Amino acid sequence: MENKIIFYCDGGSRGNPGPAAIGVFLPQLGKEYSKFLGKATNNEAEYQAYVFGLKKIKQLIGKEKSEKSEVEIRSDSELLVNQLNGKYKIKEEKLIPFFIEIWNLKQDFKKVYFVHIPREENKRADAMVNKELDSQRSKLF
Repeated sequence: MENKIIFYCDGGSRGNPGPAAIGVFLPQLGKEYSKFLGKATNNEAEYQAYVFGLKKIKQLIGKEKSEKSEVEIRSDSELLVNQLNGKYKIKEEKLIPFFIEIWNLKQDFKKVYFVHIPREENKRADAMVNKELDSQRSKLF
C-alpha cells in the first residue's frame, strides 16, 4: 500500500530511571532522529519515541496526507505494543498521559498499527538511542 508509512522506534534509559533517549527511523522517508530526554524510565522513553515519531510523520508529510495514511509503528517493546493494542492494562500512572497523547495523535491518521518486532529487527533505532546517550555522557563528564 502506497499510503502506509512504517517507522521503527526505541527508547531507553541507563538506570531506571536514568539518562534517557529515543531513536526513530523512517526508512520510506529516509529520515532518522534521536533525542536526549533527560531523566526517565525505560518505559517512559519508549512511549516518548512513539509520540515523537507520530508527530514527526505529520510534520513531514502534512495534515492532508496524514489523514489518508496508515502508520505502522514497529517496536521491540512487547509491553507498549500490548498496552496500545488494548491487551495489557497500564499499571504505571506516569505512562497514562503518554498513552492518551498517542491515542489523540492516532486521530490524525487513517489508521495506526502497533507491531511488536524482535530486537534484532530494531537495531537501527536502538543504535540511535545508544549514540545519543553516549554523546550526552561525554557532555556531562
